[in-house]
Amino acid sequence: MTAAVEAKADIRTLVSPEEWQTRVDLAAAYRLVALYGWDDLIFTHISARVPGADHHFLLNPYGMMFEEVTASSLVKIDLAGNKVLDSLYFINPAGFTIHSAVHEAREDALCVMHLHTDYGIAVSAQQDGLLPISQQAMFPLASLAYHDYEGLALNEAEKPRLVADLGDKQNLILRNHGLLTIGKSAAEAFLGMYILERACKIQILAQSGGGKLHPVSEPIINLTAKQLSAVTVGQGSALIWPGLLRKLDRIDSSYRE
Repeated sequence: MTAAVEAKADIRTLVSPEEWQTRVDLAAAYRLVALYGWDDLIFTHISARVPGADHHFLLNPYGMMFEEVTASSLVKIDLAGNKVLDSLYFINPAGFTIHSAVHEAREDALCVMHLHTDYGIAVSAQQDGLLPISQQAMFPLASLAYHDYEGLALNEAEKPRLVADLGDKQNLILRNHGLLTIGKSAAEAFLGMYILERACKIQILAQSGGGKLHPVSEPIINLTAKQLSAVTVGQGSALIWPGLLRKLDRIDSSYRE
């Protein structure tokens, strides 16, 4: 048995069933990001809070492509960036800075997804940010914040400013940088990112047409956000996630290892 195989076998015996399920869902989120073409080589991250009293969370092994991430390969760390479970891998300090800030400040941030998508960065560079010009934009606009670019996320002093800008919102546009969504599960964070990224893509495509854009009025923005729960029976991510996992399983189920 190789060291890699031994590591996979060992991890599952060392963690609770609840943590293992969190690992499987987080690994699935990484694979889905790669599948949809939102990855940026080995950069950007998705993190998940480990169930239990300890404030530990899981992050991707730095140097591993998103399409390679498995439940066993995820690195378990504390808020100081220290490994709390032996791992062959290490983490990206910049990824740790952003994710630890959000996890520490928001108890509801059980999963944090930060990506450098083309359309997300394009919108993040626009002065007016996300515009109310599509149905897809209505949902993130109901809970959207912005954070100005301060260079590579290596400065601990940036953390309180990022947290203050995020406030109680579910979506964050990092100016000149990318997108961030939070959720109570990997499913919620992924669905939030799917809608936000699609809204950004639609905006760039609409602007490329060169014509005058027709924005939605503020009252309709608020109405549409409230209607989302009714359309999904209040279970948007719960309804979508099983189908996404079936899609992954048909392609490659090794994320479960």
